[in-house]
Amino acid sequence: MAMQPDSRWYVVQTQVNAEAKAAAGLVRQGFSTYLPRYQRRRSHARKVELVPRPLFPRYLFVAIDVAAQRWRAIQSTLGVSHLVCVGDGPAAVESSVIDTLKSREDEAGFIQLVRRPAFSPGDTVRIVQGAFVDSLALVEDASDHHRVAVLLNLLGRKVRVLVGADLIAAA
Repeated sequence: MAMQPDSRWYVVQTQVNAEAKAAAGLVRQGFSTYLPRYQRRRSHARKVELVPRPLFPRYLFVAIDVAAQRWRAIQSTLGVSHLVCVGDGPAAVESSVIDTLKSREDEAGFIQLVRRPAFSPGDTVRIVQGAFVDSLALVEDASDHHRVAVLLNLLGRKVRVLVGADLIAAA
């Protein structure tokens, strides 16, 4: 749905896991919405997949022309918890914030997050899940965003093992 000419962006808090339901309800009422999402890497049963997740869980943006649209109807929309307000009116978001978010979207419409390795070579880490749970290791290489090469002390010698970046924590 196209945005009204005098509209500004506002924030809607949704019910838990109801961002898409709230967005659909708002669109049915004639509002333009923006729900920024990203692709989250999920590992389950030896399978790694990307699943879409909201960038801001329980929040989405709605464009409202407060002079022309009945914005109070948003409060009773299915999936909406409430419109974030300051005093008696909704709290506006600068359009540059929305423009910046949209500029970081890929061709599929997902926000591209800048991932930096959380660990540097030489850092001591603890493996928090998997076959080597609670083992201490030394980071050898952290250039990959999804996997980290660590040195584990096994049977009296250092063994290089690749582990998921989400499976280690600072020791």
